[in-house]
Amino acid sequence: MVVLVLTACPAGLRGHLTRWLMEISPGVFVGAVPARVREQLWERVLDLSKDGRAVMVHSVRGEQRLAFRIHRHEWEPVDFDGIELIRRPTAPAARYGMRQGWSSASKYRRAARRK
Repeated sequence: MVVLVLTACPAGLRGHLTRWLMEISPGVFVGAVPARVREQLWERVLDLSKDGRAVMVHSVRGEQRLAFRIHRHEWEPVDFDGIELIRRPTAPAARYGMRQGWSSASKYRRAARRK
């Protein structure tokens, strides 16, 4: 079983993936394909995703019975005592040097709506 989630990827990549997987929601693909096909699909995702992001979860043998693959995503897989977990970034705004809170533009729009 394979679950593939694409964000901001070209439509051509989505069209290519529909040959092998079923798109159950925009950018979310599910299917049961052999390991060789899964590897080739992942290579195609890496080649065609451009600035987009991708997350693939697939079944494997073992205690957890699943594995993750991440491409250009802030969340990252981390091994924790033999179990692979996904680590979420704690403060994405601070990491990229952005200020916390609302932008000046949104404050102006909010003030204009109140009048």
